Amino acid sequence: MTVIFVHGVPDTRRLWDPLIATLGQGDCRALSLPGFGTMPPAGFDGHMNAYADWVIAQIEAIGQPVDIVGHDWGGLLTLRVAHLRPDLISSWAVLNASLYPNLKWHRLARLWQSRWKGELAMMLLRGDRARKLLQRAGMPSALIETELPHINTHMKRSILRLYRSAIDIGPDWGTDLSGLPARGMVIAAESDPFVPQRVCETLCKATGAPLRVNPGGHWAVYEEPQAFSATLQAHWGQ
Repeated sequence: MTVIFVHGVPDTRRLWDPLIATLGQGDCRALSLPGFGTMPPAGFDGHMNAYADWVIAQIEAIGQPVDIVGHDWGGLLTLRVAHLRPDLISSWAVLNASLYPNLKWHRLARLWQSRWKGELAMMLLRGDRARKLLQRAGMPSALIETELPHINTHMKRSILRLYRSAIDIGPDWGTDLSGLPARGMVIAAESDPFVPQRVCETLCKATGAPLRVNPGGHWAVYEEPQAFSATLQAHWGQ
């Protein structure tokens, strides 16, 4: 079975390197979302629906159902894809993400969604200032140094377009989560400042998926790949 990994923001596919190395087997594919470590394809408008359609196209190209794992924004895309095309999904797992009708974005997301303020924030997101911001958010130092070179003009534009398309993602995507494949899982972190455990519990109630809580913060999957590997392998073995 092919496993598809979908990263979040402001990450790239490199987020998954430690976990994939720990899994050490199988067909594991970490996607590079357009604009996040790669150039967006011609005509790609950066809307959240365009990203969902793009992920669907990547899975369709594989030609068989996949296990899909998404972190942060990748988790939101995982839920949307599993809702729209359950025929493509054997199982799904969402890490450090939640979706529900009255979803309230965190402070940094609201800043990026604000005209002019978002552009100013992106102008300042560079060098040591970016490094310090990511450190305060809890991103591991090794991941910061891996991702910083990719937080360029293309990624910054992609972040603004994505978040501004998703101001109403709660009612737009979170109202109807019916039809998700039964083999789902939600994984929260004990100390996530962006997606607290209680909102992950809300997603579990809506979907019937079990909740697993692992130690660490928002990027715990990068810091503790062994724990997440064990959790996911148990999930896939069900």
